[in-house]
Amino acid sequence: MNVNPVVVRNIEIGSGMPKVCVPIVEKTREDILSTAKAICSTEADLVEWRADWYEDVSAFSEVIKTADMLRSILGETPLLFTFRTAREGGEKELSLESYATLLESVAKTGFVDLIDVEVFSGDDAVKNIIQTAHAHGVKVIASNHDFTGTPAREELIARLCNMQDLGADILKIAVMPQKRSDVLTLLSVTEEMSSLHTSRPVITMSMGRAGALSRLCGEVFGSAVTFASFGKVSAPGQIAIEDLKAGLLLLHKYL
Repeated sequence: MNVNPVVVRNIEIGSGMPKVCVPIVEKTREDILSTAKAICSTEADLVEWRADWYEDVSAFSEVIKTADMLRSILGETPLLFTFRTAREGGEKELSLESYATLLESVAKTGFVDLIDVEVFSGDDAVKNIIQTAHAHGVKVIASNHDFTGTPAREELIARLCNMQDLGADILKIAVMPQKRSDVLTLLSVTEEMSSLHTSRPVITMSMGRAGALSRLCGEVFGSAVTFASFGKVSAPGQIAIEDLKAGLLLLHKYL
């Protein structure tokens, strides 16, 4: 099945080499903005603001001010807004009502290009968030992160298909391998999803050291974005951006 790329500012997610996204995982506005400026000197295709790290995330007006400043710094580099909940490996927890209000408030500002929505927040909440984002021209990545293991192949396919059914623009899943064959399961699911079940971009990764290969070979199996570290990592197994970019370019050369 041919992928219909998601166009965000100056990039096409889902065509060509996987796009490299660098997360910002800082606590203060000063450090967030300083890191954003430094990332601009790298070859990052997208920047993710992991707002669950932000010390003032519970004050939505402060979040919006910081998003505005980030937008000015990043220029035409797309900005992904993410609040990763503690249950999926994030730094903080919010009530469902606060989580939904935060994402919808940020989407309405026009300062971000994409938002991440955790699919296990509940179908109704996810649908409402997606509808609000789309009404304001913001693309949505539906996501699920399993830090305990790698679910069965059928379950992974079902989760990704559910994300599609809920209306997400991009489907994302990250799992933790307990054995080497778990990485093969994740890669096989990625290939099956992109070939048979969806025309939307898919993002997958197997975390930790054992899963590092999955962050490099997306162009082969169908993962459209890979996450790189710049100083601090936001998930186990992330590769430094300069190393990741070199590996992607080398593989791309021979495909």
